[in-house]
Amino acid sequence: MSERRTLLICGATGFIGRNVVEAYAGNPDYRVIAVWHRKPPFEIAGVEWRQADLTNAQNVQECLADVDIIIQAAATTSGSKDIVSRPHIHVTDNAVMNSLLLRAVHDLGIGHFVFFSCTVMYQSSDTPLSETDFDESVPLHPNYFGVGWTKVYIEKMCEFFSRQSETKFTIIRHSNIYGPHDKFDLERSHVFGATMTKVCTAADGKVTVWGTGEESRDLLYVGDLVDFVQCAVTRQSAQYGLYNCGAGEAVTIRHLVEMIVAAENPDLVLEHDLSKPTIKTSLSLNCSKAKDELAWQPCVSLQEGIEKTLRWWHAHIGT
Repeated sequence: MSERRTLLICGATGFIGRNVVEAYAGNPDYRVIAVWHRKPPFEIAGVEWRQADLTNAQNVQECLADVDIIIQAAATTSGSKDIVSRPHIHVTDNAVMNSLLLRAVHDLGIGHFVFFSCTVMYQSSDTPLSETDFDESVPLHPNYFGVGWTKVYIEKMCEFFSRQSETKFTIIRHSNIYGPHDKFDLERSHVFGATMTKVCTAADGKVTVWGTGEESRDLLYVGDLVDFVQCAVTRQSAQYGLYNCGAGEAVTIRHLVEMIVAAENPDLVLEHDLSKPTIKTSLSLNCSKAKDELAWQPCVSLQEGIEKTLRWWHAHIGT
């Protein structure tokens, strides 16, 4: 019987972190520790809680004591409005907290570090992109310059530290994630959460799409992302693994809205607000590396994911 390992989840009260916590809670193979900063912890059996400011070096050192595996889901995040109007908020805190975490991981000799990156470093493409399709010589989309290069910097730091110690590193370049515990307010949420709230709260028979709705996104249900994490923790053999994690197909925002409307209230009429920001790109991910090395592939279709999330929204948001 293998020794029980201690697994620390940073950003445990956030969207992705909370879903990871719920997946690992009560797992007899792990002692699960969940880290929170400002958003208070929730009641869940089989989980220990630690409060920490991950931009504070002393807090980081204390938080990581006696840990074997770190799942780093803590980040400053928001939607396209902030990416356009306040891009600096995605750069400073995220760079600081991950730099401190990685230094501590190295100093403490922690066994495995899992980092949630993103896909904003990829160029728009009509075909699914693999990990090697990122070309550092090609300028990023202007709206993604800050957040994109910050993610690349952290990825490179993970690669650097993987060469300095025995720590294993997993980089997850995930696509647009949606599902339970996402942000569903109109100011801070991503496109899926904002759209679901618009559709579920429409009072005048109409739902408004920001911009033209022509941009396309790869949309992955959060449960599939959590499954990816579990596969990486148990199956990754490489010292440094960088993986795409997505559904593998692009869906236009307009079609996404149409699917949510059809599932919730088919009588709603779609309108477009062309004054709102649109980041007109198309992106989907080739995830064959994750399938080959980790035996992972997405299982939840977009239709099923929409229905699951709608049920959760009505049970937790719409009550």
